Amino acid sequence: MEITEIRVKLADNTQERLLAFCTVTLDNQFVVRDVKVIEGPKGPFVAMPSRKVTGRCPRCREKNHLRANYCNSCGEKVNHLRAVDDGRGRPRLYVDIAHPINQQCRAAMEASVIEAFKNEQECAQEPGYVAPDLDDVIEFIGSHRGTNDNRRTAAGRNRPSTERESGAVSAE
Repeated sequence: MEITEIRVKLADNTQERLLAFCTVTLDNQFVVRDVKVIEGPKGPFVAMPSRKVTGRCPRCREKNHLRANYCNSCGEKVNHLRAVDDGRGRPRLYVDIAHPINQQCRAAMEASVIEAFKNEQECAQEPGYVAPDLDDVIEFIGSHRGTNDNRRTAAGRNRPSTERESGAVSAE
């Protein structure tokens, strides 16, 4: 498996821990959206796309977030819905939707995403910088299917579509 493209959208609010959203393309065939770069105590780290863990209301069986006190559907008291411990004494409130299976793959993906994030930060300092639009699915699919076209910032600087100068990274 190769990481063939990483698109980075820097977060607008620099006061928060969220630094950027990323879209990672694997083998020019599979896209993982909503990868986040977050400021941690030891520097930026990569968080995979996740969803909130839910529990069902005992009365109506509708899903509710684990910190809910009452069911969003029927109003039944559901404060007994509690998250499972994550093994470190913290409640597990989120679960990854997509994630690397082993540490080698995680390290390769994290290194690639952090490098792309730093490259995007550099590009953002240039006059006339235009941030990539990660929400434009039609443009993304139409212009990136199996190609290595270069993107340009508004300042005219070429930037490889993979966000990496050295080409694709193997994450096997």
